[in-house]
Amino acid sequence: MKHFIHAFALATCVLASSASLAAQPLELLPTSAGYQPKDEIEKGLWLEMDEAEQQMRASKFLIEDPELNAYVKGVLCRAVGTEKCGAARIYLMRTPQFNAAMAPNGMMLVWSGLLLRARNEAELAAVLGHEFVHFEQQHSLKSFHDIKAKSNAMTWLGFVPGGMLAQIGLMGSVFRFNREMEKQADIAALDYLSASGYDPTAPSKIWEQLLGEMEVQAKANKSGAVAQEASDFFSSHPNTRDRMEYLRAAAQHKAPSSDDGAGRYRAAIARWWPRLIDDQVKLNDFATTEFLLEGLARGNWTADLLFARGELYRARGKEGDLAKAEGFYRQSLMKDPALAESWRSLGMLLLRQRKLVEGRKTLRRYLESAPTASDRPMIEAMAREPQK
Repeated sequence: MKHFIHAFALATCVLASSASLAAQPLELLPTSAGYQPKDEIEKGLWLEMDEAEQQMRASKFLIEDPELNAYVKGVLCRAVGTEKCGAARIYLMRTPQFNAAMAPNGMMLVWSGLLLRARNEAELAAVLGHEFVHFEQQHSLKSFHDIKAKSNAMTWLGFVPGGMLAQIGLMGSVFRFNREMEKQADIAALDYLSASGYDPTAPSKIWEQLLGEMEVQAKANKSGAVAQEASDFFSSHPNTRDRMEYLRAAAQHKAPSSDDGAGRYRAAIARWWPRLIDDQVKLNDFATTEFLLEGLARGNWTADLLFARGELYRARGKEGDLAKAEGFYRQSLMKDPALAESWRSLGMLLLRQRKLVEGRKTLRRYLESAPTASDRPMIEAMAREPQK
């Protein structure tokens, strides 16, 4: 017991030292003009991140659409201010999962799964603002210092009888340290969001959507519980439900706003919508995707969401699914006859069901709706009436 008390006291000293390091005021924020790494640790991190950024530029998953990139950068600039956002370099990556991250050198990665799941501009701004706060307040650098100090202590404690318990305590403190930063970034991002005139309830809503998605996935996998909700001791992020609730409570103290930018958002991602849906459907996670689409619709099944639902049922292809998919495509076209992708998918599905005459006619409607379609030669061949 004495050995454990001694080890615990040492751990406490290390924690205090690390906390003191993390609490030191920063002379110059990374968002400031002319900011340069201050020490060898920073220089090393910057060098690694610069190399990673070069790889991002050459990645086959990089979305290079100038209009979409400009739109996402504009959302960040409105959220945190045009003067600050110039320090960020955004890379959109075609990856269907929900994620975003920002490196200490200003590189921000935004996965396309986030673009699919965000229901409006305010929700996107909330996530971008959260990552920007991590960058602005140098959280990754502080975490690096924290982990380095504690890992050195754990190495030493390995030679101390009873040191294992202290090591566990130190490891737990590393994750707690990061969770505190996550909450700090959540609240600071909410401040940014509210100050820029966006709906302050957006952050809690996107986490509510994600929590529901996680629960549906857990049920489909018969795990019985959401993995992240099961134990928080070694989690670097706050409990998802807690996160949703403290953001919802904090939003009540902000000036209310109904500006969520939903219309602007849907217009900005419209050209990418079929590809975002295709990537999600290919994950072969029917229950989660169905829940995601229902959450995006919230009872208002627009033409693009009906198209997406048709794609989902067509891809699964169980008994009765093709008939449902056909119905969703037709409903989509009733709402928006100009939605070319619905004409294409409906035509292909009709051919698959041996409804050849209508299928060919439908594919010709697709070609009329998309005169510059990249797959025109193939579709023209499929839509051509057989010679008698």
